Amino acid sequence: MNHLIKRITISHAGYGITLLRIVAGLTFAAHGAQKLFGWFGGYGLSGTGQWMESIGLAPGFLMALLAGSGEFFGGLALILGLLVRPASVVLSTAMLVAIFAVHIGNGFFMSNNGYEYALVLLAISLALLSEGGGRLSLDERLSR
Repeated sequence: MNHLIKRITISHAGYGITLLRIVAGLTFAAHGAQKLFGWFGGYGLSGTGQWMESIGLAPGFLMALLAGSGEFFGGLALILGLLVRPASVVLSTAMLVAIFAVHIGNGFFMSNNGYEYALVLLAISLALLSEGGGRLSLDERLSR
């Protein structure tokens, strides 16, 4: 078990990844809060669930709960630098779903509701999956 925890938490990244991790974490947590709680102009679980159902992601309420929870708690994990790799898997999956279920038909640019923004968040999530939380993370402390 210790070997598994060490593999998940060890990071060879330096201090620079911390800024990327925290900014991405804040972004994901805010988007998750929109879906879960209706904060920051969001629609909450009910409204988000209805929208997800309307685009074919059924059952909508469950999909909203999964997406919102993944983004909110995954974002908090990135901010803290705790279990960054597992959180990055969840967040990468959420961004793949967002790209292919919502944005791909609108082209690349965000101004047309394209997949540009989700692709950038996917790339950040994959970079964090590869590099880990970095030196200023709880994962780094746990791996010692």
